[in-house]
Amino acid sequence: MRRGLLIVFTGEGKGKTTAALGTALRAIGQGFKVIMIQFIKGAWKSSEIESAKRLAPMLEIRPMGRGFVFKDKGPTPEDIKAAEEGWALAKEKMQSGEYDLVILDELNNAIHYGLLKLDDVLQGLKARPATLHVLVTGRNARPEMIEAADLVTEMVCIKHPYQKGIVAQAGIDF
Repeated sequence: MRRGLLIVFTGEGKGKTTAALGTALRAIGQGFKVIMIQFIKGAWKSSEIESAKRLAPMLEIRPMGRGFVFKDKGPTPEDIKAAEEGWALAKEKMQSGEYDLVILDELNNAIHYGLLKLDDVLQGLKARPATLHVLVTGRNARPEMIEAADLVTEMVCIKHPYQKGIVAQAGIDF
């Protein structure tokens, strides 16, 4: 009998979204239907969106954010509204019965930046169907999120091309 897992990929290192997409590929290989809801990433062109079009209808990606929000400036009302709309969509999709895996990309960031309330998110995750897998990504996973999860992986940056002034590379970073 399948038991839905709550999985968290967090940490300062690169690869959280990439690892989530790898999990999506594995799930699709088992015949699972997957949706990724992106809480921070906006409508700019990204390779994962193009890949999802090729894997449709088994993989759907929905960017719901307005781009990166910086904590020192504080979130705007528009940022909060976008995150709330993303969370409403996530709750709807988790309850729909249509998906086997729901990926909530950069949800940890949205909580960290004050766009969403941790207690509301944890309550929504707890209310998901028992067989639904949910994967949450993003830096700064709160201890409560880590405690609620069945599996947590922390990405640690040891070395990064940005440190040498190498810009983001197509097919690798976007």
